[in-house]
Amino acid sequence: MTRERRAARLRGIYAIVNEGERNVVAIAQAAYENGVRIVQYRAKAGIIHENVRAIRKLAEKHEALLIMNDDWQAAVALDCDGVHLGPDDAGFLDAAPVRALLRERLIGLSCGTRAEAERADAMDIDYLGVGAVFATASKSDAGAPIGIDGLLQVANATRLPVAAIGGITAQNLPLVRGSGVAMAALIAAIAGAADPAIAARELVAAWNAEA
Repeated sequence: MTRERRAARLRGIYAIVNEGERNVVAIAQAAYENGVRIVQYRAKAGIIHENVRAIRKLAEKHEALLIMNDDWQAAVALDCDGVHLGPDDAGFLDAAPVRALLRERLIGLSCGTRAEAERADAMDIDYLGVGAVFATASKSDAGAPIGIDGLLQVANATRLPVAAIGGITAQNLPLVRGSGVAMAALIAAIAGAADPAIAARELVAAWNAEA
């Protein structure tokens, strides 16, 4: 798939699944089957290759994206649609070497300030993850929440699609949707739900209702 076609799918609910927390393949399946078109795989304690391959097949079936967190080499080796890089990852400060190797795959960068967004805007990447918008327990290093006003300041500093992240729930999703960003990245709202399928379906419906 071309980079352009992949980038066209950077919209809507963006589900993040954490290896080691429940069944990541089942949660990804619940997300894809209920309208989510972007899933990010995170594995801070080690990638389980068979799980990534299973999620890759689900992504292909549903014409959706699978993004690898942190590890661009794994993104290539496991045929993911792209990689998401944070401040501690290789390629975060200079994405050019990663871009040369990822070719048609996507690159996303985390940022939380206007200055970071302006710096990223000059790089050859595809989207930004901006936050934490609200307080979150899902990511210990997320920093203080920037709120909707902070989200807007960062989003307005870039030409790139923005995925808001951090403490987003069904209750505050309309605020995120109303900000005009392209995506809402969610962890606990889907992966931590009693029924991830129902949660994903309701979140996708809520996002689309605000269109």
